[in-house]
Amino acid sequence: MNNIEDAGIVFRNITKRYGTDSSAALAVKGISFEVPRGTLTTILGPSGCGKTTTLRMIAGLESPTSGEIFIGGKDVTTLGPAQRNVSMMFQSYALFPHMNVVENVMYGLRMSGLAQEPARAKAVEALRGVGLVGYDDRLPSELSGGQQQRVALARALVLEPEVLLFDEPLSNLDARLRREMREEIRALQQRLSLTVAYVTHDQAEAMAVSDQIIVMNQGLIAQKGSPRALYETPHSEFVAGFMGEAMLFPAVAGADGTVALGPLVLRPRTAVTSGPVKVAVRPEAWRIHRQGAGMLPARLDKRAYLGAVYEYTFETALGHIFVVSSDLDDVLAVGDEVQLSLGVHGVSVVGSTEAARTNAE
Repeated sequence: MNNIEDAGIVFRNITKRYGTDSSAALAVKGISFEVPRGTLTTILGPSGCGKTTTLRMIAGLESPTSGEIFIGGKDVTTLGPAQRNVSMMFQSYALFPHMNVVENVMYGLRMSGLAQEPARAKAVEALRGVGLVGYDDRLPSELSGGQQQRVALARALVLEPEVLLFDEPLSNLDARLRREMREEIRALQQRLSLTVAYVTHDQAEAMAVSDQIIVMNQGLIAQKGSPRALYETPHSEFVAGFMGEAMLFPAVAGADGTVALGPLVLRPRTAVTSGPVKVAVRPEAWRIHRQGAGMLPARLDKRAYLGAVYEYTFETALGHIFVVSSDLDDVLAVGDEVQLSLGVHGVSVVGSTEAARTNAE
């Protein structure tokens, strides 16, 4: 790890067990990671993987069973939430219904002892920063979901925290508003150089906002890295399946370094051990050909039109294959027989601890 002074958040060998029984299962099993200052890290994973517990330990709402936590270079392992200089934005927004917008935003400042007028001035400026000018006197019930979200964000930012935490912040919004808000959160984080830890179960959301993604599974870190690295070079079957809709196929790696996937021959960019392997293929990696040789014969079984793309399900010797095609000019009909090949991106040879991006020959 880098110098602790340079990092926004550092976890060192953190475990978490609920209750006092030493035989109870660990919710978090000895994880270590770092969130560099001024960056956004998303903790991603399925329900029950330990991601929310991890976020709550950053916030000081849970205490680790063992290990150390540093925020802004300071050991905060035993400190409570009020001593950590962090702000947390919850899924529910937790706005006070009887307070107007500006009162909600200035509440934390007033509780910390700041006088009424300076607190109000700071709150108005924070609301300006999230695009809410002229909403000061409205009640939360008079706002849309997206506007309530902005108020909650302003309330968190006005405290000028060392670290800003988000717990599934967009899950209550519709798809269009969710996209707008994630863009806004990312733009704000970059403009203000905020250190952010962000929890979600939504892979697309994680990829859109993150500098770094930490994928958790059963209390452990399955893999961490940039969105592109996790998408294109998953290190395990779990990560390959969780980051997008990759299908896994049994294949064989030869002594010459190639991998045989049915009639297709793949050449990994990094060496793989000869023997049985699995190949993770994303739906957009398949290429459809009306005719050709040395490819995988396929018959179209189902199709769905989604506007920008078609979703196809083919019957092949490898089983059913799900393909996303952006070709809206040459549309296949159910029953059409075609040939499938693989493109460069979205194909990985997956092992228990390593993966190799591949090119199809």
